[in-house]
Amino acid sequence: MDVAELVRIRTRHPERIAEAAARRRRRPLLGDRGRLMIVAADHPARGALGAGGRGLAMANRADLLERLCLALSRPGVDGVLATADILDDLLLLGALDHKVVMGSMNRGGLQGASFELDDRFTGHRPEDIHRLGFDAGKLLLRIDYDDPGSLTTLESTARAVDEMAARRLPVFVEPFISRRASDGRLVNDLSADAVTRSIAIASGLGGSSAYTWLKVPVTENPDDMARVLETSTLPAVLLGGEVGGRAEDQAAAYEKWRGALQLPTVQGLVVGRSLLYPADGDVAAAVDTAVGLL
Repeated sequence: MDVAELVRIRTRHPERIAEAAARRRRRPLLGDRGRLMIVAADHPARGALGAGGRGLAMANRADLLERLCLALSRPGVDGVLATADILDDLLLLGALDHKVVMGSMNRGGLQGASFELDDRFTGHRPEDIHRLGFDAGKLLLRIDYDDPGSLTTLESTARAVDEMAARRLPVFVEPFISRRASDGRLVNDLSADAVTRSIAIASGLGGSSAYTWLKVPVTENPDDMARVLETSTLPAVLLGGEVGGRAEDQAAAYEKWRGALQLPTVQGLVVGRSLLYPADGDVAAAVDTAVGLL
């Protein structure tokens, strides 16, 4: 990974990013097998740099890019979800041809901040995704019933859904019912009832659901996923979430995903840190195992 060359291009020829986007060879969202395997790397822009027990694992950009390029090179990996800075680097590296590219849209709710739930759209706008020829967008929707500000997040999310639908661009909505723990941390409720409510709310946002997908967690009890996903007919992908730094944690995550992937609305996986920073350090093996679940 030649960081100096990336910096040289950014310094002297920033226009090459747009040029690389314009000549990128595109593909349909769904390939012949009709399933999606997306590697996520939009965590750093929220200040969430930890992975596998290392608090700043994702802070080394060259290392992250090397892991992403390796993951994208593995058979069966369809694409990447990331913020503009990372996607710009991948464009310059030529790593996005024939890949699904998802722009991450709202990154304003910084991890651990008092305003974490005020998740404003500080990343890709719908017009950016369209202008760059990217294939989809993703947004996070965390709702705290005790926080009146959640209504603002709901409204801005609905307008983003409208703007993406107007451009016929898929948007992946990642909904949670959240709450503040006694120590102030924001906690996502993964009970069956909470995930069911979050799916119902997210499915009804905007003036059209034609281009809306759901990005959902596996519930605390994986056996609840069948009834939870009966809440909507929108296509869904599973998110990876926090997996832990031990090999047994990784194996348990694979098993949870395996069962949920059999459900009729589930179309694939969007997984990040658990594949890019696996417990044993073998990125290729972790990615190949996840692909095998599909």
